[in-house]
Amino acid sequence: MGQRTKIKALLQSEQTNIEVTVKGWVRTFRNNQFIALNDGSTNSNIQIVVDFENTDPAILKRITTGAAISVVGQLVASLGKGQTVEVKATEIEILGDSDPEKYPLQPKKHSLEFLREIAHLRFRTNTFGAIFRVRNSLSFAVHQFFQEKGFVYLHTPIITASDAEGAGETFHVTNFDLLNPPKTEDGEIDFKQDFFGRPTNLTVSGQLEGELGAMALSDIYTFGPTFRAENSNTTRHLAEFWMIEPEMAFFDLNDNMNLAEELLKYVIRYALDKNKEDIEFLTQRLAEEEKQKPQNERSNMSLLDKLQFCLDNDFERLTYTEAIDILKESTPNKKKKFQYPVEGWGTDLQSEHERYLVEKHFKKPVILTDYPKDIKAFYMRQNEPDAHGRETVRAMDILFPGIGEIVGGSQREERLDKLEQRMDEMGIPKDELWWYLDTRRFGACPHAGFGLGFERLVLFVTGMGNIRDVIPFPRFPKNAEF
Repeated sequence: MGQRTKIKALLQSEQTNIEVTVKGWVRTFRNNQFIALNDGSTNSNIQIVVDFENTDPAILKRITTGAAISVVGQLVASLGKGQTVEVKATEIEILGDSDPEKYPLQPKKHSLEFLREIAHLRFRTNTFGAIFRVRNSLSFAVHQFFQEKGFVYLHTPIITASDAEGAGETFHVTNFDLLNPPKTEDGEIDFKQDFFGRPTNLTVSGQLEGELGAMALSDIYTFGPTFRAENSNTTRHLAEFWMIEPEMAFFDLNDNMNLAEELLKYVIRYALDKNKEDIEFLTQRLAEEEKQKPQNERSNMSLLDKLQFCLDNDFERLTYTEAIDILKESTPNKKKKFQYPVEGWGTDLQSEHERYLVEKHFKKPVILTDYPKDIKAFYMRQNEPDAHGRETVRAMDILFPGIGEIVGGSQREERLDKLEQRMDEMGIPKDELWWYLDTRRFGACPHAGFGLGFERLVLFVTGMGNIRDVIPFPRFPKNAEF
């Protein structure tokens, strides 16, 4: 048997009348003559023409939706509509049968909810084939972007004793028998006897450890799984997700914003170049979905327009304070159209406010900076109080259409006294983060970094509505299937 050729390559082939070997899964088989075969390299199927009069009827019977087959035949110019080439089969071998009575993916439209229940098979649909090829390209593009800039890819720990955000929503890692953990004399659980000799959890972020790397290697990035035990059953939250977190020595807030904007444009452009067909398919899918919605909920931009919109515009940069003034004076706020009214300075912005700024007010992606100190994390560099005595930090959030915040970052607080004071105010134990404080004791320098939730990015580029549909095996409250 010859070397297998992928269907994507065959469909682009300039040559015809050559013998080829193709393997894949049957999508449909009609009139005992035409097989639509797919191998996941593209959403397009290749048509296999079967000489049914000279094929064993027992074999024909086994060519069912979902079956895996191997075909040897001639690649010829196609007479049918919709494809330029097809394969005239000379040999067909069934590699794996699929019982049509039991196979859950019949050639019809399935709901995304149903497909989530069979996530082990949903890769075989056009929608999920497209999503995961796009996800693959975005992932590769992230690495290529940083590697071209001379960044060092650093693997930060998945098991850690620190809670970077201080939010306390962590999964515990233990080796104890949960029914009978060892206790101290006071009746507390004795973690000294646990595997690591102390309480540990799955990481919520690689940032703090990333900073340690940046203090020697200058520019590093991490790209790995992170975990939040937040009991949130929304379309925007997962318990296990991937984060891209660069940290750069000698960067200020401005350098940080420039890098984040450049990264986003780079990876979106890469996906548009590499996955043109898939993104066109997903644009079409979204347009169909939008038709089901009431007029006022429909997006005024197609998926392709939305992606182009991010490439064609310089991101608008403004401070949180300026944004609050715009939102306070906005028509939806005055007409009480916002679900969360904007009362004034100090309000934590909601997705509806972020989207108003991007989609209605500026009509371009927005970077908000200099947020109130009280609504941000302890490690962000503090600004001098403004004329009204209001305290802000050098934070930045990048806001995109349809999705709101996609990147969050800041210049980090490199001054030891200010950092310690802030940790005291927020009740963060300094003795546990002694190693983090050491970077401020020995050769501190201005530095900055940001976090980009990878699934948020994939959600944006694919136009999907639910984050559970852009990660192969979603983990969320009450679900760890597959």
